[in-house]
Formats: sequence, structure tokens, C-alpha cells
Amino acid sequence: MSDSRPDPRSAAVQSRRISRIPAFTPVPLRPRPDGWSPVRQAEFIGLLAQTRCVKKAASLVGMSRESAYRLRRKPGAEEFVAAWDAILGVPGTPRAKVTLETLFQRIRQGSYRPILRGGRYVGTIQKPDNSALLALLGRLDRLLPPEQDRGAEPEGYRKQKRPSV
Repeated sequence: MSDSRPDPRSAAVQSRRISRIPAFTPVPLRPRPDGWSPVRQAEFIGLLAQTRCVKKAASLVGMSRESAYRLRRKPGAEEFVAAWDAILGVPGTPRAKVTLETLFQRIRQGSYRPILRGGRYVGTIQKPDNSALLALLGRLDRLLPPEQDRGAEPEGYRKQKRPSV
């Protein structure tokens, strides 16, 4: 026996207006012409924000609903999942821990931000992820012991005492 009542969350999801989709790093996959390329992933997220329907957004980018959910379960899909959940309003979703591997991936691929105008998906912007580069540099600086940190004081640099006035 099937339940004909709609999902109670769907009405709230359908009426919720999205003005900005968070930028995300695409799931790392091997390149295939019929697969989930980074641009196709960004278009899916943009169309998901427009339609609020996984099946419809996936079909508009030429993929199936099932493959979208498989993509969601792949390793390295944390930011993709976070963007998906931000659109559909999944409450209490914890942020994934950012590892060094994740930072390297974000630096290599950059980030993709789908753009909405008036609630409709109009395109995607790809840009380098400079914040990931700065975060990685900060982490690497913390890994180096202070006695080996050659960047702290240049060679031949001596602190001079200022005369007290």
C-alpha cells in the first residue's frame, strides 16, 4: 500500500527562496565525456536550486537521479554534498573536516559557484580557491618546528632596542 500524502518537507523546500548557492569543489572523478564533469556538477547544483527536484535537475544535465546519489556518496564529495544540502535545507548537517588532501584538491580544481538570477539558474563561475591555498600555507607553517623556521627572521637580522623616551 503506497502513501499518497506528499513529503511534509517538500512544501517548505519548494517555497524556500535561494539567493546564493555556496561555492564548492567538484567531486574528483576521472574524465569521461558522458560522466559527471566539474561543469556538469555545477550545472546540476544550479538546476537543483532552480527546480528543487533531484530527478529533474539530473535529467536536465543528461544524467540520472541514481547517478546523482552515487556521486553524492563518492569520497571527496563533502563540499558537493554541503552545497546540495544547503539548497534543500537539510537541518543540522555537520561541516566536514577539511584535510590536507581536501585542500590540495581545492587548490588544483578551484571552486565552482552556480549563479541564480530571479530564482533561475543562469550559469557557473569557476575561480581559483585562494582561501584554500592560504589555509594550506598556514597548516604547513604550523607543521614546521620553530627552530627550523627560516622565514621567521632573515639571516643577519638583529633586533635593535629602541631608546626609551
